[in-house]
Formats: sequence, C-alpha cells, structure tokens
Amino acid sequence: MSWVRTEMALAQAAPASVRGPVAWVRKNLVGTVGDTIMTILGIAIVAWILPQVINWAFINAVWTGPDRTVCATVAQGGIQPDGWTGACWAFVNAKFGQFMFGTYPIEERWRPILVAILFVVLLVPMLIPRVPRKGLNAILLFLMLPIVSFFLLIGGVFGLPHVETSRWGGLLVTLSLSFVGIAVSLPLGTVLALGRRSKMPIVKTLCVVFIETVRGIPLITVLFFVSVMLPLFLPAGVTFDKFLRALIGVSLFAAAYMAEVVRGGLQAIPKGQYEGADSLGLGYWQKMGLIVLPQALKLVIPGIVNTFIGMFKDTSLVLIISMFDLLGVVKQNFSDANWATPQTARSGLVFAAFVFWLFCFGMSRYSMYTERRLDTGHKR
Repeated sequence: MSWVRTEMALAQAAPASVRGPVAWVRKNLVGTVGDTIMTILGIAIVAWILPQVINWAFINAVWTGPDRTVCATVAQGGIQPDGWTGACWAFVNAKFGQFMFGTYPIEERWRPILVAILFVVLLVPMLIPRVPRKGLNAILLFLMLPIVSFFLLIGGVFGLPHVETSRWGGLLVTLSLSFVGIAVSLPLGTVLALGRRSKMPIVKTLCVVFIETVRGIPLITVLFFVSVMLPLFLPAGVTFDKFLRALIGVSLFAAAYMAEVVRGGLQAIPKGQYEGADSLGLGYWQKMGLIVLPQALKLVIPGIVNTFIGMFKDTSLVLIISMFDLLGVVKQNFSDANWATPQTARSGLVFAAFVFWLFCFGMSRYSMYTERRLDTGHKR
C-alpha cells in the first residue's frame, strides 16, 4: 500500500551557502585564485590610501577662518605647525557664494535660488514613473521653465534689476549650459539621425555634412567660432549675448554626437518592425513615433546618458570664451592673495571634482534604474 501526500510541502529556505553576505563574498571576492589575489591587493591599496584621505579631508582639515593664515604653516606666515597638511575648507566656505553664482549680485541671488527650486520641483516628479501627467510636466520643465528662468535671471522686467550674463558664473553657468544642451540636443539629434537615414538625397546630405563637420572639430573650436568669428559674419550692428552663443555652440555640438547614438539605436531595430508598421498603414512619422523610436531610444539609453555626462563636464571649456563655470571660478579664485596657500588649490579642485562627480554619478545611477525598468523585451 503506497502513501500519497495530501498537502504541499512547506517551502524550505535557501542554503546558507547560496544566500546572504557570506555567499556574496564567496561568489564575488574569493571565487577563484585570481579573484582572491585581486581582492587582497584592493584591500591593501584602500588600507594605504583611505587613512591618508580621511586625515587630509576631515581630521587635519580647517573648516572656518577669515583668511589664508588659518591654512598656512608658521613658515608660510600662518598659524599651522610646520609640516601640517590638511584641507583648507575655510577657502571653500569663504568663496562658496562665488562658486555657486559667480559675481551675480548678492542681493539678487534669491533669483537663481528660486530658479533652482523650480527646477527641482519639476524635475523630481518627471523622474518618478508613478507620478501622473508626464506630458504637462514635460511642457512645464522643458518649455515654461526656460522662459521663466530667462526673465528671472536676466531681469529688466517686472521691476527686477537687469543682470548681465557676464556676471554669471560658477554652478549657475554649468547647470544652465547643461540643461539647455540636454533639452535641445536630444530632439535635435533625433531629427538629425532620422535625416541621415532618409531616402531624400538633399536631406540626407545636409544631415551628414552637419554631423561629420561638427564631430570632426573640438568643442573649443566650436565655442571659439560662435563667440569670436560668428559676429564677423553678421550684419553691422547685429550681435547677441555671449552666453547665448555658448548655449548654441554646446547644443549643436552635443546634437551631432547624439545623432550618431540615436542612429545606432535605429539600425538595431529589426526590419520586421518597420514592415509591421507599414502593414498597419501607418505614415512615416506615425511609424517612427509610435513603433521605431520608442524601441530605439530604449536600446541606446547608456549612450544617451554618456553624451549628457560628457556634455556636463565639457561645460568647463567655456573658459576659452571668458565665461567662468564652476571649475573656472574655482581656478580664478586661486589668484586671491588673501587665500594663497599650497592647500588652497588642492581643496578648491577637490570641491569642484566632488560637485561634478555628484551630478554625473546621479545621472549614471538614474540611467541604470531606467534601463532595468524598461528592460522587458530583452530579458533572458
């Protein structure tokens, strides 16, 4: 007589050897002899570097002070003992306003602060998938916010004092150039990519010439051309703001690279998708907007974000046309005799590097999140 189970067996927990931190260490750090050697070497390097970094950045650092004396040794005319090494965060603290806004009038800095608040308020719900009304949110973020920001930052209307863009600087310039470049380069790059794949010879030729010409010259050359040489080709008495020229140059340069990224995504779409859209009777723009582009852009998210990150860092090159972004303002303040010490430059550059890393790392992490959320058709 056989026995038949009438109830399902209770689920058993996974063995300790395949779950938990111990299993992760065995799999990722000491899985093979080579992994073990690299892990030990990595731990040794971190153990050697990390204490020195902590001592310089935190323990021996100077956080506040009126001038260079707090960050200089006795031999250098300061109060620190000979042989002292530590970060001079007092310099960053004293110059923080300039690092953020340049020489924007102090009494008017509430205007860029208000623009930053509006930007965050509109950006956060745009990045959260569950928040509804993405269309309205996109209109407010990419169309209305630039207009409102322009009048707030420039002034000259509604009783606001006029502030010339030559007085802008620091993170204000970096974020302004990056935001406009991102907002313009993606749609313009998409149009250029479609034009390069067009069957109309004139459209294709124009797009190819533009893309290859812009990609074949450095960004510094583009900025120099739009800032110095472009006014030579304009009618007498016709000119426009230098900051606007930088915006145009950065946007066009990024759009050329974005076009090739998007074109790679278009070429990765199987021919059957195009044929399926044609069989449904869809027109060209319906086929691209509803069928092809959503799939193509999803495939090239890493390339798109990589272009954004590169553009964000390349804003430092506007120094060539006498505009000072975050890095430019930091370097400009090294010449301040009140803060001239060996640690001043190091501290300022570390601060600028951290700010750039913070924004780039945030874009990278959100890109990875978006990839995981949209990776529904290629999972194995």
